[in-house]
Amino acid sequence: QVQLVESGGGLVQAGGSLRLSCAASGSIFSITAMGWYRQAPGNQRDLVAAITRGGSINYADSVKGRFTISRDNAKNTVYLQMNRLKPEDTAVYYCLCRRGPIESYWGQGTQVTVSS
Repeated sequence: QVQLVESGGGLVQAGGSLRLSCAASGSIFSITAMGWYRQAPGNQRDLVAAITRGGSINYADSVKGRFTISRDNAKNTVYLQMNRLKPEDTAVYYCLCRRGPIESYWGQGTQVTVSS
C-alpha cells in the first residue's frame, strides 16, 4: 500500500509558475514509476509527465518545454515544476504511483487554476 500526499496547487496568472509536490509513503520499496496526470471538467484524466525508476521521462506534447518532472529519492517525492502556465493548463492534477506490474495509487488531487 502506498499513500500519496500532493501539495502546491493554487491560482496563478497566465505566464506564471507553480511547483507541485507528491510525497509517497508506505510500501515504497518497489515503486516503478511516478507521474502526474490532470483532469479538467468534462475531460478524461490525461498524462502530463512521468518518470520511471530508471530515470526515463516523458511529457505530454502540450507541456513540453514548460513543465519539468523531477524526483528526490531520499524524500520519496516527485515534483512537477510548471512554468509559463496557460489557461488550458487549468485542471485537477493527480499524482500517480506505480508499484510492481499492476498496482497503481493516486494522490488526492490538487487544483491548478490559471487565469487570463
